[in-house]
Amino acid sequence: MSQRARHLTAGLLVAALLAAAPALAAPEGQLTLATHFTLAPTFFDPAETPGLITPFMLLYALHDALVKPMPGKAMAPSLAESWTVSPDGLVYEFVLRKGVRFHTGEPVTAEDVKFSFERYRGIFNRNLKDHVAAVETPEASRVRFRLKKPWPDFMLHYGTPATGSGWVVPKKYVEKVGEDGFKKAPVGAGPYRFVSSTPGVELVLEAFEGYWRKAPAVKRLVFKAVPDASTRLAMLKRGDTDIGFSFDGPLADEARRTPGLTLRPAPFTSTHWLVFADQWDPKSPWHDRRVRLAANHAVNQPGDQPGRGARLRQDHQQHHPDQLRVLLAAAATRARSGAGQAAARRGRLSERVRRRGFLDRRGQQHRRRQRSAAQRSGPRPASAPGCGRSSARPSSRRTRRRS
Repeated sequence: MSQRARHLTAGLLVAALLAAAPALAAPEGQLTLATHFTLAPTFFDPAETPGLITPFMLLYALHDALVKPMPGKAMAPSLAESWTVSPDGLVYEFVLRKGVRFHTGEPVTAEDVKFSFERYRGIFNRNLKDHVAAVETPEASRVRFRLKKPWPDFMLHYGTPATGSGWVVPKKYVEKVGEDGFKKAPVGAGPYRFVSSTPGVELVLEAFEGYWRKAPAVKRLVFKAVPDASTRLAMLKRGDTDIGFSFDGPLADEARRTPGLTLRPAPFTSTHWLVFADQWDPKSPWHDRRVRLAANHAVNQPGDQPGRGARLRQDHQQHHPDQLRVLLAAAATRARSGAGQAAARRGRLSERVRRRGFLDRRGQQHRRRQRSAAQRSGPRPASAPGCGRSSARPSSRRTRRRS
């Protein structure tokens, strides 16, 4: 897994835990978080989620979704207390949780859910909406998605951070303040409400005590954008921030050795692939398809075990050490044969070059002898006036005029 993805997921998990933190008393205190990314206003709006996990650190605090991942559950009911799928796989129906309100005090309704879905313009926007025939709101607490054809990946797109289409914003408020106004002062149904923002620098949130789960334990969250990792670590040491993200290499070792600091990893499941960038170069071993297949057969990973992962790998991608040896032997034989043929071609080419060079040298010697003979004989005398030849343009014998 990439370090970037690992660190971004760390932020998501922290935000999720903060959102779900139980509170036995009124929220109090402040938590300062030094982020490794710039706090762009687009990150406050679930309609514009890119193909990154980064903005969900903020979305988990500001907003809420019908269904979303929570600790212990890949798809936990949130604004929707339940959902059902029709036997033919064409209809997904969600029942909204009663008593849930936005930070403005307005209730979360089916119209808000429909509005948020139709307003969504982030990653996988077209792919998602091309599968949906209609969004119906038969009741204020019921939303129905009708698909054009069965699509098992609907909940993967709607109920996970693959997209932000399932995160709900208040329709009336967005229509009132406009798109730009919403980015400047976002309103959601999450555990924290917006207080202030310095674009790209700082975001301040405050606990929303009307949150439907439980009021957060921490009263105020302050996100500070600190892209430089060494600066984030220095802030931690000085006590200027409580949490810092994305430390690796020597800085991670330093954080681990520093008294009072704790370094937490964030393991997670992800998809990876190998790219043979040199396969287009005929001189590269990866240009031979058998070598690339051998690399596939050499990898023994959990996807080879029975279960969902095994279905994601085709037969030629399974772990086969014996087939690996056969492929490499065949590729080596072809490489040796190709090397011999290339050497023969180089030999023939060298012979032609040597022969051409010999002829060129003979020609050069002949021209030098001609110049030497001309210099020994001296300058040619000029022709007399009235002669058919001119000293400036000597004519050939065939065109010389007789006097």
